[in-house]
Amino acid sequence: MKSGTKYTSEPMGRLEVVEDFLPPPDQLVLKDDGIKITLSLSKKSIDFFKAHAAQSKVPYQRMIRSLLDSYAERYAKRPVTTRTTGRAQGSRR
Repeated sequence: MKSGTKYTSEPMGRLEVVEDFLPPPDQLVLKDDGIKITLSLSKKSIDFFKAHAAQSKVPYQRMIRSLLDSYAERYAKRPVTTRTTGRAQGSRR
């Protein structure tokens, strides 16, 4: 049997009151506005995410969503530019 903690009436030293720093319960779980979409991905990509998600014990959809959110957050501050075609300027098909 474990022995319990034995408390004494000895002085505890200098104590300091700490202000309440925790957010209210309704702010503890932030819910992003989710939008359901249909997206076709390659079997290779899905297999990759399923395997890694299983190792981390998280749903693979959450892992993909996290990846997309990280990508969008990183590049959100950059101006949108036209995509390059890889062809030399002035060349035609």
